Amino acid sequence: MNETFVKCSQAVSSASAPGEAAGTAQKTTGVIVGLGEALWDCLPDGRKIGGAPANFAYHTSQFGYEAYAVSAIGRDALGDETVEALAANGLKTVMPRVDYPTGQVKVTLDEDGVATYDIMEGSAWDNIPFTPELEALARRCDAVCFGSLAQRHEVSRETIYRFLDATPKHCMRIFDINLRQHFYSKEVIQESLRRSNVMKINDEELVVIGRMFGYPGLDIENKCWLILGKYNLDMLILTCGVNGSYVFSRGAMSFCETPKVEVADTVGAGDSFTGAFVASILSGKPIAEAHRIGVNVSAFVCTQNGAMPVIPEHLKHV
Repeated sequence: MNETFVKCSQAVSSASAPGEAAGTAQKTTGVIVGLGEALWDCLPDGRKIGGAPANFAYHTSQFGYEAYAVSAIGRDALGDETVEALAANGLKTVMPRVDYPTGQVKVTLDEDGVATYDIMEGSAWDNIPFTPELEALARRCDAVCFGSLAQRHEVSRETIYRFLDATPKHCMRIFDINLRQHFYSKEVIQESLRRSNVMKINDEELVVIGRMFGYPGLDIENKCWLILGKYNLDMLILTCGVNGSYVFSRGAMSFCETPKVEVADTVGAGDSFTGAFVASILSGKPIAEAHRIGVNVSAFVCTQNGAMPVIPEHLKHV
């Protein structure tokens, strides 16, 4: 394949300048949705609102987009806190109440700040109903990000598929595969890829998918090119931790090295990458520039505690 190779440079700071906050971004036209699990990360230093779709939506909202976190919550105090916490972070929500508890995850961090997760089953976000409000939101959606975790139960899985099928043709449909514990299957992954035009995956997940799909012998780049072509994707984003990240598109590949920063924790870092990248693409930036912004934002988030820090204004531009 005659691909073009683009190498990015990047700079990241762990501190914002005075007066820089999420609310300083100019409002941008466009509706972006994070669809799936909404839950509380129970970290060693306390409980923080999280869930990959909500994290993604939060970071796109910092670029000025009309961002929604879509999930379900319980008829409990934690459900009230979920809506309040997301609203405090500038997010709109579509979260019907269901007869299941609001989601929680026990998060443990190793000595390098890398997170592992114990995800409670039978949660509200396993049972997201497809409502007229949700269908109306889908029909005006410019980008939606979803993963495999929220598809572990058939109710939410069916709702996700119906939402994706209702989006307009121009909508970016990002499958952030996000493999967790045993909550995924080959069938769910294949069906999700068929409904997507962008895939986000990390290097460890790529090994799992390579074995699952029957091509473990290929190197990482060839695996990515193969998936891109097989599922007719517009882009495939591969993150490799400290070893950098790639964006594969039709006929081109962008690579960015990972900045060296002092890591507080990695919770939400990948979601911030995806959110910043998608927001930048929708604003008309070229892939290499959007990639560089995503890398810088993700590196900054690693220097902060929790998944939803305020992104310094200077990191939203190259």
